[in-house]
Amino acid sequence: MYDVITVGSATVDVFAYTDKAESVKIRGVMAEEDFIAYPVGSKILIKNLIFSLGGGGTNAATTFSRMGLKTGYIGKIGSDDNGKHILKFLEENKIDFLGSKGKGTSGYSLILDSSERERTTLVHKGDNNRLKLEEIDLKKISAKWFYFSSMMHESFRTMEKLAEYAKKNSIKIAFNPSSYLVELGQEYLKNIMEKTNVFIVNKEEAAMLTKKSSMPEMMKAIKNAGPEMVIITDGRNGAHFYNGKEHYKAGIHNIAVVESTGVGDAFSSAFVAGLIKGKSVEFSLKLAMANAESALQHHGAKNGLLSWEKAEKEVKNNPVSVAKEAI
Repeated sequence: MYDVITVGSATVDVFAYTDKAESVKIRGVMAEEDFIAYPVGSKILIKNLIFSLGGGGTNAATTFSRMGLKTGYIGKIGSDDNGKHILKFLEENKIDFLGSKGKGTSGYSLILDSSERERTTLVHKGDNNRLKLEEIDLKKISAKWFYFSSMMHESFRTMEKLAEYAKKNSIKIAFNPSSYLVELGQEYLKNIMEKTNVFIVNKEEAAMLTKKSSMPEMMKAIKNAGPEMVIITDGRNGAHFYNGKEHYKAGIHNIAVVESTGVGDAFSSAFVAGLIKGKSVEFSLKLAMANAESALQHHGAKNGLLSWEKAEKEVKNNPVSVAKEAI
């Protein structure tokens, strides 16, 4: 019996830092957008190159394992060297691989920065998109919780079937979709949302999903779509929790941000870890923010993730504010 099994992508992430990338603003017909720009025709030296492992499925699994939970991971990796690196990382971090090995390439991301520390990520999904249900040994996936991150195309259909399996087998579901999925609309996600216990998105994704603009309207609209609990993160403004009756607002400390890749995974998985360990919503929000803040102060999606002991100590000694508010 696993405490939690994550379902999602696995990638090798490469962070490329240069002195030549600039943030520029370009005004279009409807709005002004920010872009990262490089000189055309130039050969640009990379000042610093950092290799790390990412992907929502393995990011969340790493938090769960470090927090002392028996953890499995379901995804599909390629037959390339990157796939070997991913498997090695999972083994070293006590995460059981319950997924599939394909014949293609593993997921890969190239993260480009600018002089203002903004970033753009180029993503190659590879075999992450090709997971089939018949490639999963269902006899091995007895669990208390499933944690779903973003999967696309064939893999998303497999995740829908796993949601059905979860419902039939009394497995709770946490669902943290990315903008890739959210932009496809609520109707596209409904087969999972209506079975979800904890649904977590950021403010931009919530607005995209609900077509609402205010936080109360967004929380209520998502709650009405089926999830038992809704969390909407709001960057430096903290996060909101809503379960149809109670609304909590969690703050955030004023910290220096090093890099933000994977911070949403860090927050979401730590919140669920708190619930799995029987903690209150208030404690779990503080735990989630502690893990997210630590991730923000490190390069890479996994390097700052906290152990249970360190996270619990942070919650005790330096907690963020969590207050119940009217909605």
